[in-house]
Amino acid sequence: MPSKAADKEQKFVFPLRTIHLDFHTGPAVPDVGKDFDPETFARTFKAAHVDSVTVFAKCHHGHLYYATERVERHPSLPKDLDLLGQQIEALHKVGIRAPIYLSVQCDEYAANTHPEWLALTPELQQVKGGHSAFTPAWQILDMSSPYQDYLAEQLQEVLERFAPVDGIFLDMCWDQTSCSKWAIEGMTKRGYDPRLPEHRSQYAREVAHDYMKRYRDMVEAAHQKAAPAGVWFNSRPKTQLHIEKKFLRHVEIECLPTGGWGYAYFPYVARYVRSVANLPTLSHTGRFFKSWGDNSSLKPEAALKYECCQVLSQGMTGGVGDLLHPRGVPQPAVYDLIGRVYSYIEACEPYVVGGQVLSQIAVVVDPSLGDSPSASGIGAVRALQQLRHQFDIVPPETKLDKYELVIVPESTRVDENLQRRLQSYLQSGGALIVCGPAALDEGGQPILAELGIVSHGESPYTHTFLHAAPPVSEGLADYGYVMYERGFRMTAAKGAQNLVRIGEPYFQRTYEHFSGHEYTPEDKVSRYAGAIKNGNAITFAVPVLEAYGKHAAPNYRILLDNCIRLLLPQPLLKTGGPTKLETTVMRKGNSMVVHLLSFSPERRAEGLDIVEDAIPLVDVPVAVKVAKPPKRVFLAPPERDLLFTYEDGYVHTQVTVLDGHALLVINQ
Repeated sequence: MPSKAADKEQKFVFPLRTIHLDFHTGPAVPDVGKDFDPETFARTFKAAHVDSVTVFAKCHHGHLYYATERVERHPSLPKDLDLLGQQIEALHKVGIRAPIYLSVQCDEYAANTHPEWLALTPELQQVKGGHSAFTPAWQILDMSSPYQDYLAEQLQEVLERFAPVDGIFLDMCWDQTSCSKWAIEGMTKRGYDPRLPEHRSQYAREVAHDYMKRYRDMVEAAHQKAAPAGVWFNSRPKTQLHIEKKFLRHVEIECLPTGGWGYAYFPYVARYVRSVANLPTLSHTGRFFKSWGDNSSLKPEAALKYECCQVLSQGMTGGVGDLLHPRGVPQPAVYDLIGRVYSYIEACEPYVVGGQVLSQIAVVVDPSLGDSPSASGIGAVRALQQLRHQFDIVPPETKLDKYELVIVPESTRVDENLQRRLQSYLQSGGALIVCGPAALDEGGQPILAELGIVSHGESPYTHTFLHAAPPVSEGLADYGYVMYERGFRMTAAKGAQNLVRIGEPYFQRTYEHFSGHEYTPEDKVSRYAGAIKNGNAITFAVPVLEAYGKHAAPNYRILLDNCIRLLLPQPLLKTGGPTKLETTVMRKGNSMVVHLLSFSPERRAEGLDIVEDAIPLVDVPVAVKVAKPPKRVFLAPPERDLLFTYEDGYVHTQVTVLDGHALLVINQ
């Protein structure tokens, strides 16, 4: 058993390099914990530079892995083996934290012994991800049923037995709609109509918030005199953090890029969480080549390094998902891989941990769209990353005055409140870019007079052509670039400047009359504008971010950059190098630190992007905006001094990075 007295004296330190140690072990597995050795277990993580390991009290199969009289204890776990207790004690002896995992809505044991607790569809079929009764797949429990009390009893036992815990990780906590007798009764009591999908969704959200508060209060009550132990509810939408952070002391982002999340998910969600939560945050990827369950696989070291460095660059701490073999022995090959990457991350930490990520641009998104970015969200993140602009993803209620430029993507609807705040922001000297339909209200009129546009309704053409004029034509040919997505027609109001002219085709392509393979050729340049500048505001009549997210045409990104530079002539960072170079600027103490990441995810299999190589950077020019000449400029780790000059408020230097990541440190 862990020493409670010793644990109470420990000062809470948020972990830097974590492991999420899966242990979903079915009842048919015969030798749980057979080869477990506490010292070997702990020594493996210590050698791999790990400072926190999330260990299992209860898995998706509903079985328990500690000394308990409850019947859910795994049937193959030896009666004299307190696996969880010995794991915690061994980890604590070497200075490693051990938060405790319990599965919530996935519990095979409870589902099989209490089928009345299952979540049901409106057709009264059990919720099982669309699978048949004969498919091996997780059954889903209804949290409005007595199962919630059943789980509370398990949690209470864990809290009493292992107090003070280092944290509780509750998994599979999404909003689960149900039409069980428990759910229908609960909806009726609250005045909802169970026949309406929107009422079922609202009730599911309320049930989730109810049990989140309940379980949070249980953890808090068990640790009133101990070091702060947080509870994390996994699988919740991060776009609800402005409401749900009251239940939390920290945030965790689960993102396995090769496991369905993709490489666009983390940059989007991390920038949102960073701007909203104001809580310590860790994010974990996985060592698996694909996803959870791909247990006998390893991803390339370059991929794991890229993902961990990307987490570090967003001002967060990192984690790697693993699965412990049922016999209880960590696999040496796994921790050789993780150890090499974590050794590098540990060497970077002194330069950045505790630092502040700096952003000049706010991209205002609609939280109701959820964590998965829309095409416009993907387009914004990819374009701004590739242009090396420093930006946050923010909800509409964010205070905008700390940003020098605000971008409103096409998928963000501007209501009256946001309209007033944007107007005030512009009048206070801020700069604004509004894209496509976000520029118009429900009546099709401009959301702000300050945009300097006149709307003439939706374009009758699915494809139009963009003719950029000075001062936004740099890097673009004298050419009508096709716009693949429909926009609206607009002209410049008095005093406003037309930046992009719209060419229109001979006619709209239909089955009755068409020309060519895909869209009708351009006829002539019309009187309508594709982008208009009025003071500090630029409006796009076309969905330029959505189009970039869907089609990745470089001319859209170049045009966007030219417009941004009109409004933001002094960016924090200017660099050369390939478009895959990702950058983040941080301030720590008297230093400015620039993360330089140069890796390239490639589509090498259907639905799977992977990273196997770094992209070398050789003598790439970098300029960083700083207030005064620096005392020293160097690359880390290890520290390698660089020659530099200081001109016009920028430090100018050149960097060579051959292994995918480095920190450019400017000491002032």
